[in-house]
Amino acid sequence: MKPEFHPDKSDPLFLERVHQVLPSLHPAERRLAEFLLDFPGELASYDAQELAKLCDVSKATVSRFIRRLGFDTYDSARKAVREESKTGSRLFFGHAEPQVSAAALDLGLEEERSNLDWTFQRIETQQLDALAEALLGARKVWIVGYRISNSFATYLYWQLTKVLRDVVVCPRDGETIGEYIVGMEPDDVVIHIALRRRMAGTEVLLNTLQETGAKQAFVTDEGMPPQTQCAWHFRCRTQTSSPQFNHAAVLSLCHQIVIRATLQSAHEGRERLRKIDEINERLSLYD
Repeated sequence: MKPEFHPDKSDPLFLERVHQVLPSLHPAERRLAEFLLDFPGELASYDAQELAKLCDVSKATVSRFIRRLGFDTYDSARKAVREESKTGSRLFFGHAEPQVSAAALDLGLEEERSNLDWTFQRIETQQLDALAEALLGARKVWIVGYRISNSFATYLYWQLTKVLRDVVVCPRDGETIGEYIVGMEPDDVVIHIALRRRMAGTEVLLNTLQETGAKQAFVTDEGMPPQTQCAWHFRCRTQTSSPQFNHAAVLSLCHQIVIRATLQSAHEGRERLRKIDEINERLSLYD
């Protein structure tokens, strides 16, 4: 099925449009604009009349504002926001309605359960086992991640280095990814984490990593279409009603990768863990 809205890549994004017209707006329009800067996703959630009521402005004000943004109709603006929310700012997930803290906690937990179910329904046990086997047999394991993805890359590094001999997380501060790619070989495995909002050039990096011949495990959010050129592509749902993406499924997947690799490492892995603990105890590194 084709998407119902096809934005031109040269067109300004929705939030950019709002910022551009903000200085020239009348008070009522400005109130609407400031509301949408905080909660842009609400435009996709409500019709024009409902949005007008929510912002205490007239429906005519909403219609006039939409035209100022360059959209012919309210519906075309809604479609643009829906499309942009798939890869855009986390602000698109925020909602204006106040919530009691207990209810917000219940909602957050339900979101996490739903995201976990969605994610692992699309991952087969054999995929995780095959990745674990490849990690254990690799000459070297490279874990790539920018921005928030680097946090999960670092988590995987700290856990996998306990059972694997040669693990690298990259790039480090002040370094370029090219300094690492040049050292990658076909006997290696690359875990490439690219959660939104992704760095520009992610697809180019994806293809460049493929050209090294190393097996690539690609970890993304649900907004990235399946990448069949990778040995594995794990898509984690990060859907949320809050302004912050929900990464529970991402962390759970990382944990499963670590557990599968640890279990498959068998005696050799346990021996490595034992030696690490013995050395650290001898160095009095623990309380």
